Amino acid sequence: MIRLIGYFFGIGTALALLVAAGVAIYISHLSKDLPDYEVLAKYEPPVTTRIHASDGALMAEYARERRLYLPIQAVPDRVKAAFLSAEDKNFYNHPGIDMTGLGRAVMVNLQNFGSGKRQVGASTITQQVAKNFLLSSDQTYERKIKEMILAFRIEQAYSKDRILELYLNEIFFGLGAYGVAGAALTYFDKAVNELTVAEAAYLAALPKGPSNYHPFKYADRAIERRNWVIDQMVGNGYVTQEEGAKAKAEPLGVKPRRSGTYLFAGEYFTEEVRRQISARYGENALYEGGLSVRTTLDPKMQLIARKAMQNGLMKFDTLRGYRGPVKTISVSGDWGVPLSEVKGLDDVPEWSLAVVLDSSESGLSIGLRPTRKISGELVKDRIEGTVSREDMSFAMRHVVGGKTVKAKSPADVLKPGDVIFVQKKEGTDGAYILRQAPEVEGGMIAMDPHTGRVLAMVGGFSYSQSEFNRATQAMRQPGSSFKPIVYSAALDNGYTPASVIMDGPITIKSGNTTWTPKNYDGRTAGPATLRSGIERSRNLMTVRLANDMGMKLVAEYAERFGVYDRLAQYLPMALGSGETTVMRMVSAYSIMANGGKSIKPTLIDRIQDRYGKTVYRQDERGCENCNAAEWQNQPEPELVDNSEQVLDPMTAYQITSMMEGVVERGTGATVAELGRHIAGKTGTTNDEKDTWFIGYTPNLVVGLYMGYDQPKGLGKGATGGGLAAPIFKDFMRVALDGTPNVDFQVPEGMKLIAINRKTGMAANPGDAGAFIEAFKPGTGPADSYWVIGMGADGSNASGGALSPQANQAIQSGGGGLY
Repeated sequence: MIRLIGYFFGIGTALALLVAAGVAIYISHLSKDLPDYEVLAKYEPPVTTRIHASDGALMAEYARERRLYLPIQAVPDRVKAAFLSAEDKNFYNHPGIDMTGLGRAVMVNLQNFGSGKRQVGASTITQQVAKNFLLSSDQTYERKIKEMILAFRIEQAYSKDRILELYLNEIFFGLGAYGVAGAALTYFDKAVNELTVAEAAYLAALPKGPSNYHPFKYADRAIERRNWVIDQMVGNGYVTQEEGAKAKAEPLGVKPRRSGTYLFAGEYFTEEVRRQISARYGENALYEGGLSVRTTLDPKMQLIARKAMQNGLMKFDTLRGYRGPVKTISVSGDWGVPLSEVKGLDDVPEWSLAVVLDSSESGLSIGLRPTRKISGELVKDRIEGTVSREDMSFAMRHVVGGKTVKAKSPADVLKPGDVIFVQKKEGTDGAYILRQAPEVEGGMIAMDPHTGRVLAMVGGFSYSQSEFNRATQAMRQPGSSFKPIVYSAALDNGYTPASVIMDGPITIKSGNTTWTPKNYDGRTAGPATLRSGIERSRNLMTVRLANDMGMKLVAEYAERFGVYDRLAQYLPMALGSGETTVMRMVSAYSIMANGGKSIKPTLIDRIQDRYGKTVYRQDERGCENCNAAEWQNQPEPELVDNSEQVLDPMTAYQITSMMEGVVERGTGATVAELGRHIAGKTGTTNDEKDTWFIGYTPNLVVGLYMGYDQPKGLGKGATGGGLAAPIFKDFMRVALDGTPNVDFQVPEGMKLIAINRKTGMAANPGDAGAFIEAFKPGTGPADSYWVIGMGADGSNASGGALSPQANQAIQSGGGGLY
């Protein structure tokens, strides 16, 4: 008997050895094809790029996988506890495989064999890291064995904390969120360290199946799974019974974080930054690189710019009448459903879409689109209100068939079912004002003239309506706002503000074509100083000045200022008939405000990579002796400005002083109401297609234009002084509130001499027309009366002929008027 037992024992031992050898060979075979787990040491997952305003406010996030990488040291203990309780409570004790859990899973699978139920995997967190990073998700025994082998190897190579860090940053949570930090923001709009026990437990419940525990589609199932995690946390001793009961009593409280832009009114600025980053570093760096971008945007100034520009556009537009409803829907049934499907202006929250329910002589009865949501679904309540005849008075002139018609009653303008924009009337309950999105558009930029930092940017009335950025992308004729470039070139090359030029008729001949420019008012004033020419924006004086010094010089300065890359050397270009952008014009004026030093406009202060290393810095100034170990009575370190001197500092002051005159006495006089030291210039193009105003204080440059996207006349009498300057004034009034009224600094060595405003010669004592003018050393008022542009016999001299290529420029209109 004993011999028989020994026999069977021997056979069993032999079979066991054979099975063990087979398993060893099989495992050895699988091990040959295993991926290299050492790549985990260089793990760099796709991370969200975040863009911030200058004050740190989050502007936008860009990502293919919404993930923020979080070191394990930054993960709160309660969040770790939630995931360990949900996924692997023995994580810190097992060698990569939890044998107890594995045995339990085998028993369950044997019991469920043939039942059709899904098999239980019993994967540890380490195994999930192996699967997620190195293997596929195939449900096979071969993949499971590979996963176990890799889990053992990973545990030997990395610490438990490193493995948990990899896991928490890689897993998918649904709603496009990856990693626990991204999930906290996506689901609760919170940082990880702000999560409650209930919130942490819900996030820990999601990796098992995000779609199965969707917070809105399967809320009951999600709460059940979350509560199970909380029970596990209590059972594992991470939270008390009381804390667990309190957490289970809480609702899910999910508040999905919207994607895209976050900072109100910053959409145009944000999109411009996105384009620049994509062009500089590529799409992968933008959407996966985890860049941290600090922009130059001043959120407060941006709001001021938006309001000023929108008010100016609306004021102009409403004077042209009402163009009709956005759309027409049926109001016979539940009008809230079709109304909710009409696209509104998301970035103009002051306005709401409404449908006309009834119209009469006294006004409109309206129903408003429901905007409040609960659990992602529109609520069923409906809001009703009224629009009085007075609050839609501009619509009494409405456009029908391209013609403006006067209406006798609101009922003649709008009918039941018409969808309109309305704005709540302040201080009332249920009263609204009729609004319409303007057809006219414009662009605006505010810039720091010393650094080139763009502080505010308005690319149009509404980004939701049109993403085209008119501040940086629209190519428009600057008109007379280009004239300061011409005058700067003259002042830098021998002319003075007191030089006298003939303001009289001039004819330019080119082959069989002639060009006879005119002043905006059609009149001439005879001889006048350069100052008078720019203050009153005289076209004839500017053409004569450009002709006298040569268009080659004008083109050189236009390119030096960055207004154009290459300016055609034709006289009409001196009146701003070439096309450029608001950004370029504001940058050019910044040079004048910055004492003639070049500036490089920028929307970005700094860019850091995912590790916090600065990869781009806008401020390129050097700082000598800034790294001294200690102070030994040496001079304080100074920032070295290596900017190119584009314009003589004295010339910059002279042109600034002349443009102060534009504001005080000239075409921009409406701005003088601010009582500030402001220099600026108006601009109006041929046929009043565009109106401009660009102006500056010693520390702020602001420029804007108004015009239709498909250029057409703004109407007879539309000028930069009448349309653009008031917008500039409204902006500056608020933007400069509370700041000191700083004067422009006179360069050392500049001579201030009293001259006769008309003759440009030195003023006599008691001269009523005396004016203090700035002269460079070695220059001064003329000793004798001399007029540029006069023939030898004292008659008006015609300008020089243009090349045949200039004919097209002449025919297209010669740009600036006023």
